[in-house]
Amino acid sequence: MPKSNSLDQPNRRRFLKATGAVMGAAVAGTLSVGRAAHAAGSDVLKVGLIGCGGRGRGAAANALTADKNTQLVALADPFPKQMETALATLKKGFGDRVTVTPETCFDGFDGYRKVLDSGVDVVCLAETPHFRPMHLKAAIDANKHVFCEKPVAVDAPGIRSILATSEEAKKKNLNIVSGLCWRYHHGVKATMQKVLDGAIGDIQSIQETYLTGFLWHRGREEDDTEMKYQLRNWYYFSWLSGDFNTEQHVHSLDKALWTMGDQPPARAWGLGGRQVRTETKYGDIYDHHAVAYEWPNGVTCYAYCRQQGGCYSDVTDVITGTKGRCNVLKHRIEGANPWKFEGEGGNMYELEHEALFGAIRSGQPINNGQYMAYSTMLAILGRMVDYTGQAITWDEAMNSQQRLAPETYSWDATPPIVPGADGAYPVAMPGVTKFE
Repeated sequence: MPKSNSLDQPNRRRFLKATGAVMGAAVAGTLSVGRAAHAAGSDVLKVGLIGCGGRGRGAAANALTADKNTQLVALADPFPKQMETALATLKKGFGDRVTVTPETCFDGFDGYRKVLDSGVDVVCLAETPHFRPMHLKAAIDANKHVFCEKPVAVDAPGIRSILATSEEAKKKNLNIVSGLCWRYHHGVKATMQKVLDGAIGDIQSIQETYLTGFLWHRGREEDDTEMKYQLRNWYYFSWLSGDFNTEQHVHSLDKALWTMGDQPPARAWGLGGRQVRTETKYGDIYDHHAVAYEWPNGVTCYAYCRQQGGCYSDVTDVITGTKGRCNVLKHRIEGANPWKFEGEGGNMYELEHEALFGAIRSGQPINNGQYMAYSTMLAILGRMVDYTGQAITWDEAMNSQQRLAPETYSWDATPPIVPGADGAYPVAMPGVTKFE
């Protein structure tokens, strides 16, 4: 990956000065970089955070909460302010277990490599989704255990990279735990196991809904290049987020894949558009999607997601079978074998990290690579069929050569999508936009 231009230097100096006032010496006496892929229970595990936004800060806090014998030692983010906020927040919550120093804070597009070279044992990947395939590959190449946020890619080449890297992790006995957190929720796990054990009979259909309102927008700053503006507002650009049906709805689609034994569908078709969120500031993504995913055995998943204000909101997973019906998030089955989960669900954001650190310390690796790739690919397939208006098979989608990436990574580089003469970003048009 080409080196980036560094960020605004005055901002970086201000950040280093601020952090230097509160940080102590670097952590010492922990696992060496060259150690084998597991650690004894008494060893301190050094954690690096790549991507210091809200989810990244949350992931780091979850990691430190899940295993008391961990320390956060390094940060990376393209924007120094993000690191400054993350450091202040985490230092307040975890005190001297956050041993980050100015020398272990890395900005720019190549900061992730510097975190990997800083002596960490585990990395939390919580950066913008576009970068996840390259960051995961670099982490596994560097022999690090990984917590990998969702989604894991924005295009089919990225998915193929994730699958290849996950296989390499298996060979090295390295752990990859996915941020598809419902897989670790006690109530959802118990409910899904009932479904997989036949409590509702043979699966007939699945309905996935993720209907919400508007989200954040960070605006444009005076010194922004086009690349900096888009990265700051990454959610609204398909090359960075994959569109919101990928970034957000992937949680729902993951439950559909889980229901089907983690086997992908044969094809999909759908419809979507940009009806309300039409201002230029919203980049090139849609504000609603509806997709039908068809499996070879006749099961169809009907998946709906929307981000529009003033509308009905709903986040529900409903599975219908020959003997009953399951509402996954209510942990309830109705029909021939009625059942309700009555236990504690647990904090799934911490449970996934407990699983990661438990696997590292036990030497029994976890690898969520395939299902996190397939669930993300379900979402990408949905975007493909909605953008083009075509029915597309799973194999066609997986073999797509469309790569959503710039030629180079720097603040002065040209993003894959740029405004037209009218200042607006080009938006996919069903029946016109071609599948690649």
